Amino acid sequence: MEQNREQNFVHYSIQFACLQKLKKRSLITVDEYEAIKKRLMRDYNVVTNLAA
Repeated sequence: MEQNREQNFVHYSIQFACLQKLKKRSLITVDEYEAIKKRLMRDYNVVTNLAA
């Protein structure tokens, strides 16, 4: 069970890093960024994002 949580966290972290790159390069809008971030946090049961 612990390994599954760790894998989920790794997957979330990778997806979040890619999302930040898209925003930084202006390939998505701030609204799109926020919507995708909220979806990722919901899908991976992340309560707060200290890296943002």
